[in-house]
Amino acid sequence: MRLQPHVPAPESIGFLLLPRFAMVAFFSAIEPLRIANRISGQTLFQWEVISKDGAPVTASNDMTLAATWSLHDAPMTPSLAVCASFSPENAIDAELVEWLNARANAGCMLGGMDTGCFVLAAAGLLNEQTVTLHWESLPEFRERFPDIEAVESLYEVSAEGFSCAGGSSAIDMSLDLIARRHGTRLASLVREQLIHDQGRLPASRQRYTPVSPCADPMLDRAIALMEMHLEAPLSIQALANELGLSWRGLERLFERYLGQSPLHVYRERRLSHAHQLLLETRHGVMDIALASGFASASSFTRAFRQRYLLTPRQLRQHYR
Repeated sequence: MRLQPHVPAPESIGFLLLPRFAMVAFFSAIEPLRIANRISGQTLFQWEVISKDGAPVTASNDMTLAATWSLHDAPMTPSLAVCASFSPENAIDAELVEWLNARANAGCMLGGMDTGCFVLAAAGLLNEQTVTLHWESLPEFRERFPDIEAVESLYEVSAEGFSCAGGSSAIDMSLDLIARRHGTRLASLVREQLIHDQGRLPASRQRYTPVSPCADPMLDRAIALMEMHLEAPLSIQALANELGLSWRGLERLFERYLGQSPLHVYRERRLSHAHQLLLETRHGVMDIALASGFASASSFTRAFRQRYLLTPRQLRQHYR
């Protein structure tokens, strides 16, 4: 899953399964690669399943999956994903730390899935990186490893490593890999096979955070819909249709309780999301623009400067 250089096909990716790993994340990473192979008619990707001792590994759902290799006989792969979930610290020992460091020193690109970054951080392999984990584990990770920048995004891929939040975010990370290696056309065909949402970007939020209750249940629903569609904003007419209101009825609802138009409130929430991403992540301005529902960096910069009196880059320079 490295950015550069491109790895000739078939590209081999290692998956180290630790006890109680998240099976949904593992399969979500594998399936897009399998489908890409089928659609292309050639083996573009292959994967090696590794456990510490080569024995089958029981996942967090109590299902057991066979491994092909142990730490001692696993082949060297260009990339290796550490797959974990609950209690990742129970798998950390001197042997595993030594093995991971040896892989890194040999040029293997290491990454974490779900809580896999706990293991990589304990091995001292995440210095100067921005990583993501499942949102439920982020507070504990930040407390234990305060010098590592951990953000709530779907996935992170850099020249130093990669990580994803687990669950279906592994699909997004694998689709990103397919697009970078073999083009957006193939990635789109794989996405269609998976019936997967096209709006999810690296900087997308892992979860929808409910807004505080408003004075009117219909207003609650309207703002919740806005929050759920920040990346691909609904038109005001579409928003009204979802609520069973007329355009004018929606306008009156927002004017009555907030003194603002729904269009203004919607843009404020998108810009607030962008502001948070600029301060908490290292994603590029264009990525953040897209994750906030803007079609171009220029339109995003204009709207952002109008709201905050700074350009996105000036905001980052000021706070860093």
